[in-house]
Amino acid sequence: MLRHLLGFDMTRRMFWLMAKPGPLRDYYRMDYATLDTAWCEVDYLAIDLETTGLDPTKHEILSFGFVPIRDGAVRLGEARHLLVRPTRPIPEETAVIHGLLDGHLESAPPLDAVLPEVLEALSGRVPVAHYAPVERRFLTAACQSLYGLPLTVPYVDTLRLESRMMERAQRSVVPGTLRLNAARERYGLPRYKAHNAMMDAIAAAELFLAQVDHMGTKKPPRLDELATG
Repeated sequence: MLRHLLGFDMTRRMFWLMAKPGPLRDYYRMDYATLDTAWCEVDYLAIDLETTGLDPTKHEILSFGFVPIRDGAVRLGEARHLLVRPTRPIPEETAVIHGLLDGHLESAPPLDAVLPEVLEALSGRVPVAHYAPVERRFLTAACQSLYGLPLTVPYVDTLRLESRMMERAQRSVVPGTLRLNAARERYGLPRYKAHNAMMDAIAAAELFLAQVDHMGTKKPPRLDELATG
């Protein structure tokens, strides 16, 4: 794992040299914590996306929600919810899930106007997400489309952490047990309304802090013990 994650530093340096002046180059210019840093000394950004589907080659981002985690605390006063105007009509089957309709987003800015703010929020921070492959795929595809290079950064995936912790405790992982609200319930965290990007980001941030608190390690876990490629 460590050897794989160390490749991020070299890759990010290369992309900084390759990127054209703009938001992605500015993002890659900022350092983030080294992978041997204790988790509590790292700045994070819990992030969630609402999309029209799960395939970034076919579907679009409709909203970003994010909140910083700094000094072991969720910074609720800095949470943001950013809407994105899609280029195509929103499919009815996905609108039922997230509640975002064409009328809600017709006055929202396009992705190229919103993504710079997201990259600025991510600068110097490690992203935290529940089932991070969704955020990774869409953010990478968006950066590739708009700036010609992908977004490369280690993620902390609270779903993956929960799966590892349940396996170590020899608890059965059955369908549904790794969902965000189900995982939160195991730590006594309140249930939030799902499928709002900002609320889901806050929920993932709180879950992450609860997970680390329950790890019971003698030393604070390091970033490379929590992050995934």
